Amino acid sequence: MSKRTNAVNGAATAAKDVVPSEPTDNKQKALLASQNTHFSLVRAMHMADYITELNGFCGVSSIFTSLRYCLGDPADKRLLYIALAFLPFGMFFDFMDGRVARWRKKSSMMGQELDSLADLISFGVAPACIAFTIGMRTTVDHFLLTFFVLCGLTRLARFNVTAAELPHDASGKASYFEGTPIPMSLGSDAIMAYWVSQGWTLDQLPLGMWLQGTAFEFHPAALIFVLHGCLMCSKTLHVPKP
Repeated sequence: MSKRTNAVNGAATAAKDVVPSEPTDNKQKALLASQNTHFSLVRAMHMADYITELNGFCGVSSIFTSLRYCLGDPADKRLLYIALAFLPFGMFFDFMDGRVARWRKKSSMMGQELDSLADLISFGVAPACIAFTIGMRTTVDHFLLTFFVLCGLTRLARFNVTAAELPHDASGKASYFEGTPIPMSLGSDAIMAYWVSQGWTLDQLPLGMWLQGTAFEFHPAALIFVLHGCLMCSKTLHVPKP
């Protein structure tokens, strides 16, 4: 997923599409470094940063809701639907923080980092937790889902480092995504929501379990996450920005 760009290099944000104001960014850095200012962290954050926090809130809430389902009655799917529903709301806030940053003409290096961390939670860790919750629970499944999360982590870190090098249009907006953006995991969430609606969870997961009874048993459905992880880390796949 695209991020707010470092004010030092002057590149635009990909998700926020805003050229950070250097005086604004310097003021934020001064507040964060202050030893004598009360609530300096709160005062340093922009409105767009608080909206980004709501994205992270949705991701964390989805994770906790998945855990609550694991502790309750497997036949009661309401918590699963709630866990899945949090993620589109996370996408909404991920979209809105960019709109607000453009409107207020305020962006910062801290905002860029917040955006990456929130995206990792909402579109990386949370979907993997839901996949575990609906039945991808073997040891190999764990490795496959962990691979997906680490690919998302690596993709976001790469973007933060290379955003300034991507081609930009006249407005400073990046021309394309390098690899698929991590919020595209919402596609996997939609698939899992359909499975839940059909009752295809736990022992009824599509394609069943392969190598059952061995140390390498796994659910081939987890390979959806492996594919998405590989696409996120692709260097040659360029996805045009809308």
